[in-house]
Parts: sequence; C-alpha cells; structure tokens
Amino acid sequence: MANDAVADNALRVAPAQPEATDDPVHGVLAAFTQDLVTGVDDTLAAFLAAEVDALAEIDAAMGGFAATARDSVLAGGKRVRPTFAYWGWRGVVGGDGPLSSVLPALSALELLHTFALVHDDVMDASDVRRGRPTAHRAAAARHRAAGHTGDPDRYGEAVAVLVGDLCMVWADRLMGRAAVPPDRLLDVRRCYDQMRVETVAGQFLDVLGEHDAANWSVDRALRVARYKTASYTVQRPLLFGAGLAGADADGPLTAAYTRYGLAVGEAFQLRDDLLGVFGDPATTGKPAGDDLRTGKPTPLLMLARQLADPAQRRALDRAGSVGGARELTRLADVVRDTGAAARVERMISERVAEALSALDTAPIDETARTALTGLATAATERRS
Repeated sequence: MANDAVADNALRVAPAQPEATDDPVHGVLAAFTQDLVTGVDDTLAAFLAAEVDALAEIDAAMGGFAATARDSVLAGGKRVRPTFAYWGWRGVVGGDGPLSSVLPALSALELLHTFALVHDDVMDASDVRRGRPTAHRAAAARHRAAGHTGDPDRYGEAVAVLVGDLCMVWADRLMGRAAVPPDRLLDVRRCYDQMRVETVAGQFLDVLGEHDAANWSVDRALRVARYKTASYTVQRPLLFGAGLAGADADGPLTAAYTRYGLAVGEAFQLRDDLLGVFGDPATTGKPAGDDLRTGKPTPLLMLARQLADPAQRRALDRAGSVGGARELTRLADVVRDTGAAARVERMISERVAEALSALDTAPIDETARTALTGLATAATERRS
C-alpha cells in the first residue's frame, strides 16, 4: 500500500512540460502523475498478493487461477481511469488531503477495467492484449499443455469469465478500504454502480451492433462509444474522484466534469477506432484490422459506408469476412479513401475543443485544470 510519502510527493506535482516521447499519453502521465501511477501499482500488487494467497488455500489449483487474474491486472496499461479519478479528486481538494486516503478507491477502478477487458476479449474472440495472449487464450494453452479432457477453447472462455467476475469482486473489496466518511463512500458507490451499469449497456449495444448491422447508424455507433468507453474511462471516473472529495453533485464543478468527461471519453473511443484499423501492432499491443476482420460497426466504419461510392461500398461489404493481412490492408485503404478517417479526426478535434471549453470556467484547482487540459489532448492523440 502506498504511504503518505507518496501522497506528499503527488501533492507537490506542479505544471510541467511533458517529457519528449513517442506516446503523448505517457508523456503527460509521466509529467503529472508518476507518483500516482506508482501508488496505484503498489496498492494493486499488495492487495492482489494477499488475495492470491487466500485463494490458494482453498485448493492448489486455485493458485494458478488467481495468478491468472492477478497477471491480467498487473500486465501493464496506463492507469488512465485512476488518473482521471485522481484529477477529479484533486480538482476539488487542491493541495490538501492525503492521497493515501483515496488510493484504494482509485486503484479499484483498474480492477473494474480488467473485468471489462477480460470479458470483452472473450466476446471479441481476441488473441492478444497488451502484447500478450488474452486470458482465455492463455487458459486454453494451459489446458492443452496439461493434457486435460474436453474442449480447451471452451475451458479458456469459462476461466476468463470467472477471472473477470473475480476482478469485479476485488474492485468492490478494495474500494471499501478508502479512508473517507461512510456516507460519502456510499455516495461514491452510487456513481460507481451507475458507471458499471452504463458499461454493461454499452457493451451489449456493441455486441448487438455486430449482429444487427442493417439497423445500425453513425448515431447509434456513437451511443456505443458514449456508454462503453466515455462513461467508464473519463466521465464517471472524474465524478467518482469528485465524489471522494465530497463535491456537490448538483454544483458547477460536477457539471463541468460531466461535459468534459463525455467529450474526452468519446474522443478517446474514436481514436481507439482509428487505431483498430490503422494502428501499429508493435505499439498498440493488438493485431491491426480486428474491427475490419469482425465487421464491428464503429463510427469510423459506419461513416466509411455512408461516404463510400458504389465500388467502395462493395469492398466495405466484405468487412467481417476478410482475414489475410493483404486483404485487411486493402480494406483499410478503402476506409481511408472514403474520407471517413479524416472525418473522425475532425470529430476528435471538435470534442477536445468542447472539453477544453468546459474547463475554462470550471471552479477547480489550477494544477488540476492544467493536468486535465493536457490529458484531453494526450488521451486522444495517443498511438496505443
């Protein structure tokens, strides 16, 4: 668990220019929140070590299962959600208040994120996450290596579902360790529960879109982005952090966070859609073209269909049935040639401008304002 020395260091974080880096998100996080990220990682490692040991006492096989869950949490990532929650909190308390009091709650968001990723990978049949085999693929490989009976892929999916479920429970348990007044924690829990409901709603719409493409639209694809990503990546974490600080749920700061979070969250997902088609696998940690391979009706692909000429539309109709790298590259070129990628870039810029406008008059701590300004740009210009 991070101590007060970590908290004190974080309180002294001052506005600074991001380090030179190929990844703007990393640069901003390094400049503003390295102590926070270290604190989150340390908190998670200590918490998970005890949880894994406790599960191993149930049965020897549980140790391997729990280790899979632990590794899914600690495998990397930028800790984006705890970071936005931190600045939501810091925007209210300013330079006061020990980070250690809220660090368990901030870290719990990373467990919730792992729950969503592991289940999402099963639903998308993804092979790689953060440059490593996904939880269900890793479990299937262990099944084969051990010579167990039955279908190894089915086994891997079942294990991954349970890993995600366990991370959800762990998130609840860790959040309860936050040193804030019980009534305030109850209010925060309401925000947290709403975030989970909206995440499930967005995920369902995402799944439905793949099976009901004929009834999909750009607006509906943006709705998926709003609930699947914007809510639990930026908007709700900001409000979660503000709630930990005791912010007025009906006050101007909450309104500014809501507006900023929705805009940045949608822009974050739009960037993710572009990376899913045009990203470098060496940087993103995921294969390129997954959305094209599955025919996922993202705003990018829906716009491409809307803007395509007849020949381009015929090519786009093959999304979901192509598999080879050359075919995927040609299809990505078609998407770019329709003008959809450029349109999505403009949509990202418009949302970042909206977010920055929301911060202009928000009654928040100036260091937090500077950090959120940087994060609005960095989170939407990232390469991974």
